[in-house]
Amino acid sequence: MELADLGFDSWFRKKREESQKADFSVARITRVDRNRYLVRNEENEIQAEPTGKLLFFTDSTQDLPCVGDWAYVQYYNDGTLAIIHELLPRKTFLRRKSAGNTVDYQMIASNIDIAFIIQSCDFNFNLRRMERYLVMANEGHVEPIILLSKSDLVSSEELEKRISEIRQAHIGARVIAFSNKTAIGLDTVQQVLEKGKTYCLLGLSGVGKTTLLNHLLADEVFETNPVREKDGRGRHTTARRQLIVLDNGALLIDTPGMRELGMIAVGTSIDDSFSDIHELSQNCRFNDCAHTVEVSCAILTAVQAGDLSEERYQSYVKLMKESKFHQMSYVERRKKDKQFGKMIKTAMKQIKKK
Repeated sequence: MELADLGFDSWFRKKREESQKADFSVARITRVDRNRYLVRNEENEIQAEPTGKLLFFTDSTQDLPCVGDWAYVQYYNDGTLAIIHELLPRKTFLRRKSAGNTVDYQMIASNIDIAFIIQSCDFNFNLRRMERYLVMANEGHVEPIILLSKSDLVSSEELEKRISEIRQAHIGARVIAFSNKTAIGLDTVQQVLEKGKTYCLLGLSGVGKTTLLNHLLADEVFETNPVREKDGRGRHTTARRQLIVLDNGALLIDTPGMRELGMIAVGTSIDDSFSDIHELSQNCRFNDCAHTVEVSCAILTAVQAGDLSEERYQSYVKLMKESKFHQMSYVERRKKDKQFGKMIKTAMKQIKKK
């Protein structure tokens, strides 16, 4: 296997040449479990550890290694241990606001070509959640493809209705319906997968991500759990993010189900995901229109005329407000972190003088 088979294309080769780090080897991070890592090179997959400098002196958790990253490493113990010194720049990425009250970024995966956004055709189908995934993909410059799983649970008419709802919401991403149970549509999913390209599975627990992965591997490699009948929700089957090489050479990243999809500073990505609303906003009377109560707001006019659905409008406003609120909190926290860092450096200098 060569690095190119793991996704190391001309973009990364150029970044490596520009870095002038000839003393280091390059490997791809394939699994992250807290501060324990696996990396893969041309020969095999081995345990890896970050240097203390990388682990403790990064400005943000998003700067730490995540699945899909390319890293500069050095090998020890006859090549059975890799030390991660630094990361190559990320070509693309998927990230969200950290779950809970913490205002920081959480990296999901990086250097992805296509994100499979999976929703099932039953209880799980939710356009508002789909919009959030699309904003996430647009922010990280990742091409999205929507997979509608469990198509065997609905009639062909109901399936067409689901797809129609997606199109009416001005979502232009490719849509593929499939069933893990009947195998209908699985061949279409497989046709998307190309050697050396990286794909990521996104969706709630219970939508069939792990079962799909087992189908693509043609083996029951990963354990699956049943879903609750009352709401179609499942328990977390995937406990960690990991990159897997399929038989055809495609690279697939499986991720745990994510219930929270908070946004930080994704205004431009929201405009990309809600391109119809962004286009309407160009006709607003005021350049700083908030699209809530302003006179001559083109978006509010479209809602009142029935040209824009109330649900899509509310989703847009909610995401914009959430993004701006978390951005202010994030900037304030980063300011405090920098002040604390300066205080520590000053204290260390004083200790050295003594």
